[in-house]
Amino acid sequence: MKLSFHGAARTVTGSKHVLTLSDNRKVLLDCGLFQGGKELQQLNNHFGFNPMEIDALVLSHAHIDHSGLIPRLVKEGFSGPIYCSPATADLVEILLKDSAKIQEEDTKFINKRREATGKEFVKPLYTLKDVEQALPLLVTRKLHQQFEVIPGVHCLYTDAGHILGSCTVNLTIEDKGKTKKICFTGDIGRYNSPLLKNPEKFPQADIIICESTYGDSLHDDAALNEQVFYDIVQETCVKNKGKLIIPAFSVGRTQEIVYALNKLDLSGKLPPIRVFVDSPLSIAATEITKKHKECYNKHILGVMEGDEDPFGFKNLVYISERKDSQALNDFKGPCIIISASGMAEFGRIKHHIYHNIEQEKNTILIVGYCEPFSLGARLLNEDPKVKIFGEYMNKIAQIKKIKSFSAHGDYSDMLHYLSCQDPKQVDKFFLVHGEYLVQNNFKNKLIKVGFDFVEIPEIHQEFSI
Repeated sequence: MKLSFHGAARTVTGSKHVLTLSDNRKVLLDCGLFQGGKELQQLNNHFGFNPMEIDALVLSHAHIDHSGLIPRLVKEGFSGPIYCSPATADLVEILLKDSAKIQEEDTKFINKRREATGKEFVKPLYTLKDVEQALPLLVTRKLHQQFEVIPGVHCLYTDAGHILGSCTVNLTIEDKGKTKKICFTGDIGRYNSPLLKNPEKFPQADIIICESTYGDSLHDDAALNEQVFYDIVQETCVKNKGKLIIPAFSVGRTQEIVYALNKLDLSGKLPPIRVFVDSPLSIAATEITKKHKECYNKHILGVMEGDEDPFGFKNLVYISERKDSQALNDFKGPCIIISASGMAEFGRIKHHIYHNIEQEKNTILIVGYCEPFSLGARLLNEDPKVKIFGEYMNKIAQIKKIKSFSAHGDYSDMLHYLSCQDPKQVDKFFLVHGEYLVQNNFKNKLIKVGFDFVEIPEIHQEFSI
């Protein structure tokens, strides 16, 4: 058997890993979109394998860097089943449709400029029509119930605690009379999440493919950061009478922030200001979140006994229409604006930052991981200016960051999650989904706790297992 790594290899996005059996049958783990700078985005044009040769796809969760190239995969000939959890299936549908819309709008804008200079037109990675052809291939499977992926390969989903419906993929492979157990962690969540269950123990594996996003850092204490968040709201919206602009991923992060604000409202601490969730995708994701209560932890289920809707409160406004989003530019009073994308690279949030970054009374609050070349990362660096829509803007607004809202576990969470494994029974340990320097630091931590054979694959690198 062989494993090859075609995304999230020494980088954070584009998760794609191929398991090849001895008879050349292939199972793909995730099919994610590369996000970030132009060099990374260009990798979306070539899979590094033939989609027509893939027999089945197993998804860990719905985030675009794990599912975002599915329509392209189908467009290039894949026709097998796409296995995922029920919540993941619901989220994948809205995320892929939104991604296709972005692809089409961006291509239209680029071609308008290329036409003016006589250049050849470009095509989107995929269209809404391609998404519609891919969605019927989704096959839902519940957690903790083993199912057949292809003959000789079975899967057991366990809860990864990362976002709604996120799973650890546990494969049992019978090949040439030998049995191999492979664990693909997907993205590992945090313990004591305000909304989701903890990442759970998983069966002993021979091979582990593990994410490493925060492999060299620790998140701040969640309780402390609730106070920090409250202080930022008070300083920006009450003292300075400004706007608090929060880039947030539509799935997971937005719901956690709204829930945190709901807690402040229930306790009487939230000032009487408008809170705008400006993202049609976030609205749809929130409705799906409300639907899948099987993913909730005991804490939020207890809260819901006295608060039927923990994602709604007085002065909270969900915005869908573009004209209403644009009207926020003229909103004079203090307010909070939560909008996608989380790295501030695309979508309405980029416009909100553009219109508010050069006012001292405002704050831009980063609440999650930002790829090094993304606008979110460039906002956080020490340069006094940042380029937005081709124009250099002065960083006059306060730029702040809180890591406690991250859906990724830090290295302590990840080591705790892996502690259910006997390292001496693990033949190979592959690190994916992380920056190379971070991965090397996490590799050293893994070696210290007994994992002897830790590899950091390069893009398209193949290993015999």
